[in-house]
Amino acid sequence: MPDLNTNDAAMRDALTNARVVAVVGHSDNPSRTSYQIAQFLRRVGYTVYAVNPTVSQIDGQPSYASLKDVPEPIDIVDVFRRSEYLPSVIDDSIEAGAKTVWSQLGVYDKQAGQKALDAGLNVAMDVCIKVEFMRLGVKLTT
Repeated sequence: MPDLNTNDAAMRDALTNARVVAVVGHSDNPSRTSYQIAQFLRRVGYTVYAVNPTVSQIDGQPSYASLKDVPEPIDIVDVFRRSEYLPSVIDDSIEAGAKTVWSQLGVYDKQAGQKALDAGLNVAMDVCIKVEFMRLGVKLTT
């Protein structure tokens, strides 16, 4: 699977064909970036699951304690945790059978990213999913 940071066509394909996004570190605070990006992803048509063991609900929807608790297959794991947590999130993403791991701006771990690539996942690190969605002009397929 490709390193999406270096392959716009693969990044566009991953974003276009995804339906389910699990947002790890999804905050219940509307002023936080993770909340705002998750809301954007919902507006453009993705099914978004919050993964945050410290909150039980966000806007009336359940928040899941871990990726393994998400009730359907995950296309993209969007990570809003600090870089030191990325290796364990990638392990959980591999275990959950996710297709893509996407870490937001400032979140990067080269070894963890390579582990995900070696396991067959697409990887995007240190990039904002909303910015890339807009830059690439992504339109979700129905």
